[in-house]
Amino acid sequence: MSNEISLEKLLHAGVHFGHKTSKWHPKMSQYIYTSRNGVHIIHLEKTVAKLNEAAKFLEEKARAGKTILLVGTKDQAKEIVKKAAEDTGMPFVVEKWMGGTLTNFGVISRLTKKLKILETKKGTDEWNAFTKKEKLVIDREVKKLETNVGGIRDLNRLPDALLVIDVKNEETAVREAIKLKIPIVAMTDSNSDPEGISYVIPSNDDATKSIALVVGFLAEAIKKGKAEKEAANTEKPKEAVSDAGAVEEIAA
Repeated sequence: MSNEISLEKLLHAGVHFGHKTSKWHPKMSQYIYTSRNGVHIIHLEKTVAKLNEAAKFLEEKARAGKTILLVGTKDQAKEIVKKAAEDTGMPFVVEKWMGGTLTNFGVISRLTKKLKILETKKGTDEWNAFTKKEKLVIDREVKKLETNVGGIRDLNRLPDALLVIDVKNEETAVREAIKLKIPIVAMTDSNSDPEGISYVIPSNDDATKSIALVVGFLAEAIKKGKAEKEAANTEKPKEAVSDAGAVEEIAA
């Protein structure tokens, strides 16, 4: 598993700041330490424990070659989530979540295929044969598809897990994943309903620093799992050669 994260780092990033006490969700009470000036303070010791549990889960998924879909469409999370997805080689959604992305995956797959087909036309004889107006129409369609499904263009099947920033903001994605029994790891603030979330990470899901720290930590866990998988795959041929040599010695 990846290295444990410190309370000091969480404090510095403001991970402990929840929402106003008037906007809290009662089911988050177990993760709240106290309140100050009408704002709930999240219990960071519990955050550390939950964060490490989530990191271990994601690391194991990555080691097994599973796909983790990163979701964060709020402005504070978009760039952070996109970078983490690109660094880990995982699919992502950072624009508006399209209803049915999971529950109506066949339609989404057709859209991603269409995007790839349109992109491959550029630079070909077929593309050169189009009029200027036709090229403009295709470019607009590609841009729209890129915005809607660009981050999941290589998602050929349902993901094995979701990493979500702000379950309240990503309510549709969470609902679809729960319906399909896809495990969810999520930054969950004091105003959110943790029901159905497999790995609740009680944390400030509004501040950029908080999101960057938590997502960065989890991304490192995913990268570590992927690296171990690649290392194991590299070692297998060597073992096969060694076994073949042993068989030849026994035969001799």
